[in-house]
Amino acid sequence: MYINKAILFGNLTRDPELKALPSGMNVCNFSIATNRVYKDRDGKKAEQTDFHNIVVFGKQADTVAQYLKKGSSAYIEGRMQTRSWEQNGEKKYRTEVIADSVQFGPRSSGGGGASHRADTPEDEPAQSGSGIDYPKDDINPDDIPF
Repeated sequence: MYINKAILFGNLTRDPELKALPSGMNVCNFSIATNRVYKDRDGKKAEQTDFHNIVVFGKQADTVAQYLKKGSSAYIEGRMQTRSWEQNGEKKYRTEVIADSVQFGPRSSGGGGASHRADTPEDEPAQSGSGIDYPKDDINPDDIPF
């Protein structure tokens, strides 16, 4: 058995684009940025940013387009897929994450850290928890003991 699983948490780099397929199903495209902090060869702190193309289908696409915008944070679980096509005689490729689940991150406008899952059916009640209490100060990765 082979596994194709992608798990990402990052910020949207652009507003989601909602479109309809010829079948009538909605599809939403957006991209997120993730980063990692590490020490380079000289022992200096370095940061690397990666950009990921995300595709969401169906009712989940409607919810994402309605509530997320550029700068919003999101947790995405899905699978990797690479498409190819020809344009002006040249073969083009695009690797995307096809989202199975999108969970909205905390809102920066005092949302209290609560999150919303875009794949929660309407008949299920939303979980009403206090959310995670994040520290007010930035966490220094060098202070983490592992």
